[in-house]
Amino acid sequence: MSRSRQPPLVTGISPNEGIPWTKVTIRGENLGTGPTDLIGLTICGHNCLLTAEWMSASKIVCRVGQAKNDKGDIIVTTKSGGRGTSTVSFKLLKPEKIGLLDQSAVWVDEMNYYDMRTDRNKGIPPLSLRPANPLGIEIEKSKFPQKDLEMLFPGMSADFTSENFSAAWYLIENHSSTSFEQLKMAVTNLKRQANKKSEGSLAYVKGGLSTFFEAQDALSAIHQKLEADGTEKVEGSMTQKLENVLNRASNTADTLFQEVLGRKDKADSTRNALNVLQRFKFLFNLPLNIERNIQKGDYDVVINDYEKAKSLFGKTEVQVFKKYYAEVETRIEALRELLLAKLLETPSTLHDQKRYIRYLSDLHAPGDPAWQCIGAQHRWILQLMHSCKEGYVQDLKAWRYKTPHRVAFVVKLTKLVLSQLPNFWKLWISYVNGSLFSETAEKSGQIERSKNVRQRQNDFKKMIQEVMQCLVKLIRGALLPLSIPECGVRQYGGWEVKSELSGQWLAHVIQTIRHTYESLTALEIPNDMLQTIQDLILDLRVRCVMVTLQHTAEEIKRLAEKEDWIVDNEGLTSLPCQFEQCIVHSLQSLKGVLECKPGEASVFQQPRTQEDVCQLSINILQIFIYCLEQLSTKPDADVDTTHLSVDVSSPDLFGSIHEDFSLTSEQRLLIVLSNCCYLERHTFLNIAEHFEKHNFQGIEKITQVSMASLKELDQRLFENYIELKADPIVGSLEPGIYAGYFDWKDCLPPTGVRNYLKEALVNIIAVHAEVFTISKELVPRVLSRVVEAVSEELSRLMQCVSSFSKNGALQARLEICALRDTVAVHLTPESKSSFKQALEALPQLSSGADKKLLEELLNKFKSSMHLQLACFQAAASTVMKT
Repeated sequence: MSRSRQPPLVTGISPNEGIPWTKVTIRGENLGTGPTDLIGLTICGHNCLLTAEWMSASKIVCRVGQAKNDKGDIIVTTKSGGRGTSTVSFKLLKPEKIGLLDQSAVWVDEMNYYDMRTDRNKGIPPLSLRPANPLGIEIEKSKFPQKDLEMLFPGMSADFTSENFSAAWYLIENHSSTSFEQLKMAVTNLKRQANKKSEGSLAYVKGGLSTFFEAQDALSAIHQKLEADGTEKVEGSMTQKLENVLNRASNTADTLFQEVLGRKDKADSTRNALNVLQRFKFLFNLPLNIERNIQKGDYDVVINDYEKAKSLFGKTEVQVFKKYYAEVETRIEALRELLLAKLLETPSTLHDQKRYIRYLSDLHAPGDPAWQCIGAQHRWILQLMHSCKEGYVQDLKAWRYKTPHRVAFVVKLTKLVLSQLPNFWKLWISYVNGSLFSETAEKSGQIERSKNVRQRQNDFKKMIQEVMQCLVKLIRGALLPLSIPECGVRQYGGWEVKSELSGQWLAHVIQTIRHTYESLTALEIPNDMLQTIQDLILDLRVRCVMVTLQHTAEEIKRLAEKEDWIVDNEGLTSLPCQFEQCIVHSLQSLKGVLECKPGEASVFQQPRTQEDVCQLSINILQIFIYCLEQLSTKPDADVDTTHLSVDVSSPDLFGSIHEDFSLTSEQRLLIVLSNCCYLERHTFLNIAEHFEKHNFQGIEKITQVSMASLKELDQRLFENYIELKADPIVGSLEPGIYAGYFDWKDCLPPTGVRNYLKEALVNIIAVHAEVFTISKELVPRVLSRVVEAVSEELSRLMQCVSSFSKNGALQARLEICALRDTVAVHLTPESKSSFKQALEALPQLSSGADKKLLEELLNKFKSSMHLQLACFQAAASTVMKT
C-alpha cells in the first residue's frame, strides 16, 4: 500500500505572459512521480494536459491553450498528491489579428471575419473588413444618443474607414468611460501597428522565411514534373494543351472583332487628327504673330505663345509641324539676342534689368543672362569711377570754385558709388533668392541656379571688393598719394598737388566718406567687404590730426607778431591767452574727427601715431616758448610801440615810460618772465587738460618736456635780468667804499651812513620800482637775488680788509646793519649768511657807548631815508598779511 504524498505546488512559470500556444516551463514541488502520475494541468482555466511533457518532480513543459481568463493560476493534479496550488500566475495576451489585405508569411484564420457568401450585406467592400477594435483596448459602448452625436458632428462619421471619419465621435461612442492610462496604451498600440506596416515586405519575408522555402520547394517540384512530362509527351503535355486552347481562343476573338476594331481605329485616328488641327491652328500664324509682337514690345505675349508651342510641338515628328516650329525657334533666338543686348545696355534701371532677365529666363536663354548682367554692371561702375577721376584731373587748371578740386572729386565719386551700388547689390540679392526669375523658370532651373549661386558667391564678393578697392584707391590717390604703391600711381594718381588740404577740408572729406560707409552698411553688405573703407577713414583721420596740429604750429609761430606789450594788472600781455585759445580752437575742430563712429577704431590705436601726435604737441608748446625767447631778445629798434595805449586802471604802468611809450630790454625781459610764470602755473596745465579731454596719449610726456623747456627759458631770462641789474650795483660798492682815499685803519668817528650805500639802496629801489611796475609777483624773486649779490660782495670786501680801527669797525658795522635791516624782507638764507660773515670779520663792540652810538646812527639813517625805504616796508606788510 503506497504512502500518500504532498499535493503539488507551482512556484514559478517562464515566461509569465504570452499569447495562446506559447511554450512555457512550469517549476515547483511534488509535480508527480512520473508521466503517468500527472493527471491534470490547467493554465488560466484551460486544460493543457494534452501538450504537457513531464520532465521531473519539479519541472513540466507545456503550451498555453485558448484560455477563458486573461490572467489565472497554474493548477497541477497528480494521482499521488491530488489537486495542487500555485503561488504564481500567468497573463494571457491577445494575439494580433491580421486583416485580409495585410501581408503575412503564414496562413490566417479567417473565422473572425465575415463570409461574403453568406452575409446579407453583400455590398461591403473588402477595404471595410478591418479589425473591430483598432485601438486594441476594451470597448465600452456609451449611452449617448445617436441623434445628438449627429448634431454635434454634422457631416462626419464614426466609421474609421470613411473619408469623413471623426476621431472625437468614435471615442465618445466606444470609449467614453475609458481611463487615461488605457488611452495611453491605445496610442502605444497604434504606434506599434504603424511601425509594423512601415517595415515593408522584407520584415514579412524574414518572419516567414521557412514558409517561403517550402513554397519554393513545392514550385520547383511542380516545375520539374511538368518538364519531365513535356519531354516524354510533347503533344500531349498539360502545358501544351493549355497553350493550344489559349491560342485558338485569341484567334477566334480577333476574327470576330477585326472589322469592328479596324473601323473604330480609323474613326479615332481621323477624329484625333481633326482635333489636333483645330487645337493648334495658331502654329501656322505664330511666326508672323511673334514678329508683330516683338515690334510692339509685347514680349509677354510672345513668351506665352512660345511656351504653348514648345509644349505641343517641341518633340513632334510631323514634318509640317517641324517646319513651322523651326521657324518659331529662329524668331525666338533673334528675340533672345535682342533682349540680351537690351539687358547689357548701360545705364539701365533695376526694374528694366529684372524684366529682361525674366524674359530671357522664360525663353530658356543659354548660359546665365542674370550673371552676365551683374558682370556688365560691375564693369560699368568701375568705368564710371575712373571716368570721374579723369574728368577732374583734366579740369584741374580751369577749376575756380571755393571748394578745393580734390574735395569736390571725392564728393562726386562717393555720390556716384551710392547711386550705382545699391541697384547692383539688389540685383545680386534678387539673383540669389530667385526673385529675378518667373515661377516656371524657377521650378525648372532651381537646382541648376542654386549650384551657380554657390559657385559665384566668391566671384561676386571679389566684384564688390574690387569696387570698394577702386573707390578707396582713387580717394587715396587724391588725398593720400604716398599710401598707394608706385605701380598704381598712373591709374589712381596723377593729381598736381600745389598745396596740402587743410584740416577743415579733410574733416569735411571724412564726414562724406563716413556717410558713404553708413549708406553701404544699410544695404546689409558684409563688414568684411567694407573694411578697406574703414582703413581709409582711419588713415584720413590720422592725417587730419597731423595736418591740423602742423597748421596750429604755424599759427603759433606768427603769434609773436601779435604781441602788443600791453600789460594788465597781473603783469600779463594777451599772448598767453591767444596761445591757449589757438590750441583750444584747433582741438575743437578735431572733435568730430577724434570721435569714434560705430565700427571705427581710435585714432591713437597705433603706437606710431601716438608718438607723432605727442611730438607735434610738444613742438607746438616749444614753438611758443621759442617765440617768447625771441620777444625777450628783440632789439629796441624792432619793437613796434605805435599801437601801445595807456591802461587808465593802472596809472603806474611802465612808470615814466608813458611819455615816449618806449620799452627797454629790461622791461621786455620782465614782461616775458611774467608771462612765463603764468604759463607754468595756468596755461600749460589747462592745455594738458584739453589734450586729455580729447583722448591724446602721452600727456605726461608732453607736460614734462614742455615744462622743462619753459623753466629753462624762465631761468635763463631771469639770470639775464639779474645780471643786467645786479652787476652795476655790485660793481659800484668797492669804488664807493674807498672814495676819497678812505681807510678803515684811520678814519674819523662815524656820523652816519656814507653815500655809496645810500646810492646802492637807491639803485635797489629803482629795480624794485621797475619790477613792481610790470609784475608785483616778480618783486620778491628779483630783489632777493639782487640782495644776495650785494650782500655777498659786501661780505667779500669786509673779509679783504686786513685790520680795522675802532672808528672803522664802528663805521663798517653801521653800514652793514643799515643795509641788512633795510632789505630784511628780501633776505634769504644765503644773504643772511653773507651779512653774518661780514659782521664776523669786524672787531666786536667793546663799550656800551659804541653800541648806543650805533643804534642812534641807525635810527637817524632810517628816519632820514624813510620815504625812500617805504617800498620795503610796504613789501614787509604785504608779506605779513599773506
